Amino acid sequence: MKDRTAFVDASEVPKGPIIFVMVLGAFVAILNQTLLNVALPVMIVDMEMSANAAQSLTTIFMLVNGILIPITAFLMERFSTRHLFLTAMSLFAIGTLICGISFSFMALLAGRVVQAAGAGIMMPLLMNVILSLFPLNKRGSAMGYIGLAMMFAPAIGPTLSGIIVQNFSWRVLFFIVLPIVIIDIILAYFLLRNVTRLSNPKVDYKSIILSTFAFGGLLYGFSSAGEKGWNSPLVLIPLVIGAIVMVLFVTRQLRLKTPMLEFRVFKYNMFSLTTIISVVVTMSMFAAMILIPIYLQNIRGFSPLESGLLLLPGALISAFMSPITGKLFDRIGARPIALVGLGITAATTLLFANLSDETGYYFMMFAYSMRMVGISMIMMPIMTAGLNQLPRRLYSHGTAMANTLRQMSGSIGTAFLVTIMSSQTVKHMANNMPSGTATEQQLITVENLATIQGINDSFLVATAFAILGFILSFFIKQTDPVEEDEEYNQQMASKDTANMRKTRKVNATPSR
Repeated sequence: MKDRTAFVDASEVPKGPIIFVMVLGAFVAILNQTLLNVALPVMIVDMEMSANAAQSLTTIFMLVNGILIPITAFLMERFSTRHLFLTAMSLFAIGTLICGISFSFMALLAGRVVQAAGAGIMMPLLMNVILSLFPLNKRGSAMGYIGLAMMFAPAIGPTLSGIIVQNFSWRVLFFIVLPIVIIDIILAYFLLRNVTRLSNPKVDYKSIILSTFAFGGLLYGFSSAGEKGWNSPLVLIPLVIGAIVMVLFVTRQLRLKTPMLEFRVFKYNMFSLTTIISVVVTMSMFAAMILIPIYLQNIRGFSPLESGLLLLPGALISAFMSPITGKLFDRIGARPIALVGLGITAATTLLFANLSDETGYYFMMFAYSMRMVGISMIMMPIMTAGLNQLPRRLYSHGTAMANTLRQMSGSIGTAFLVTIMSSQTVKHMANNMPSGTATEQQLITVENLATIQGINDSFLVATAFAILGFILSFFIKQTDPVEEDEEYNQQMASKDTANMRKTRKVNATPSR
């Protein structure tokens, strides 16, 4: 019988089952987050909680997720692929069960924390496994399947959630996810193999504490800014604390011989460039995810289900496009794909900067679908192009860093675009206010018009982000991985030999 706990070379293991199991786990984790957003108003009534308490269910998930992602580099070097994935999925399953059966706000909040603890590990681990499993000329196709999970799940979430909430209890959202998670855990137990090398770094508790306060403070501050305003103490205090602790955290990582999160990955120019592009594109991408539902539901009076259905064709197109884009990446490289994708994204984002109170529903569906074509050509090819430059010993740190900054840029982009919309809405209201005493109907008309103009201004800024990404993409080059340090190769070889001897010794010991 094969020992499924031992390290296996990538050439000796079937890759398809491993990728399927891990992509399924990432898919349900992302889907779970988007399912809850539409259900929050119903949950507020059913659980008799305030709107702020309901919002904290989303905020706490994002915070725990964001805090854990930087630590995954350490976890991936300390624990095997199989052990880490099974632990992550088990935590996610327990958290999902707690949420499904909870009858109090605190139980629901605890369930979300446990869920997030598992979900935060999955995406960096999946990307690290793909870098370890696949040679340079096949990584694009494999990364395309990650793109499928990243883009399809959040897009179908609102539609699926709208259908369920209108016909069943919100608890069904969790009990739909739970069986899939359990099946994935069973499949992972039998199919998953250890394909990442372990360096067994020492636990640096100071780094973990600094990382928690640094990323937690910044994420909480930025995620609260859109709702509370930049002058709120609940925004400023976490941002200041997060920024100060971040300086201490980075300084400590640069001084340590074996850091928890290796910031020296930015010495590799292509990784740095593609990370900047990814941050800019993520900020632009969040415009449609936030602003279109506001426009459709608050201004035009569409239901959450109708709002979700408008996004559904784009979701299906992005799911179809991601594997194709991955194969194109393997053939022609990242630059031509990124340029076409960002060109489409910039043009379609500009279409949304000209909304009115009569913009057609199906026109918006077409524009959004085309935008998703562009976005599906950007994220994974750009990220893969940067990670390809890193030596094997930095795979875990590169994937952790890329996912951390993607999470941060999502929060920053959300806060920034919502702030622009809010401030510009106030400005446009003042400019459009009729002279004399206005009737209630006139005030509603002026407010709606001002909100539409504020949304248009936010989309203009998002278009500028897409154009900046387009310009930067001209500098993307195809690079080969930097050769490993000879000292590192010798260390890994000796550790592999020691682990093999240990395994043989355990297997040779007769059972009593």
